[in-house]
Amino acid sequence: AAARAVGFIGKMARNPLTAIGGGIIFLLLVVAIFAPLIAPYNPLVQDLNSALVAPNAQHWFGTDAFGRDLFARTIRGARYSLIFGVVCTAISLCAGCILGSVAAYFGGVVDAVIVRVVDAMMSIPYTLLALSLVTALGTGLKSMIIAIVVVNVPSFTRMIRSVVLTVVRQDYIEAARASGSSDIAIIFTHVLPNAIGPIVVNATMSVAGLIMSAAGLSFIGLGVQPPTPEWGNILNTGLDNVSVLAERWHTIVFPALFIILTMLAFNLLGDGLRDAMDPRMRK
Repeated sequence: AAARAVGFIGKMARNPLTAIGGGIIFLLLVVAIFAPLIAPYNPLVQDLNSALVAPNAQHWFGTDAFGRDLFARTIRGARYSLIFGVVCTAISLCAGCILGSVAAYFGGVVDAVIVRVVDAMMSIPYTLLALSLVTALGTGLKSMIIAIVVVNVPSFTRMIRSVVLTVVRQDYIEAARASGSSDIAIIFTHVLPNAIGPIVVNATMSVAGLIMSAAGLSFIGLGVQPPTPEWGNILNTGLDNVSVLAERWHTIVFPALFIILTMLAFNLLGDGLRDAMDPRMRK
């Protein structure tokens, strides 16, 4: 197992784009964890005498309209974006694994009920459902996590169901049933482990989309609320106070750049996982 793991990591590392994506994610994690040590300024402290200062040796990303250091706010915002993306993906994935596996394994009425509920939820536009849930639950990180998890569980359920359907027809599943193993034991010890490849790949790529969803909700004022630094509300504050874009470009470029780089990194990592797990790509 250790040898296979080393070989798998080595194969991913040989892909330059995957290495770049993994490297960016690693740097973001380091920056998010050690943000207080990296940025000497408090991201919440206002200094109107230093408002809208352009990037310089003292303020690497400049300052916003309230004189807050944008570098400190941007790297602190990485914490919320990464936590949101990873936590929401993990919760959505767990719920989707349970529902999708149960639907595919048992079939019949159970499958029909789960699929109909999933289809009904997916018939509602993603953004509209998310906005409705956040509005009903109230603004804030907790409400945003609940809303995004709810709207993403159906897509995970459908994806996992389609993967598990190909596994439950295999002979070793019938052998496990014949040996007297319980349905729950078969699902968790035989079905999901053999379907884990596509699930992990899709989950990795979903992190990028969920980070974008978080930034979008915060941008329109329904997510993390100011003055708490989060990439979406930092970008919103920058756009609200840009009078001349050529002179105040730094207030929107840096948070937008971090959003783009993070999404790109997770997509590159997902592509690498897909190639490494796809038997057709093996030489």
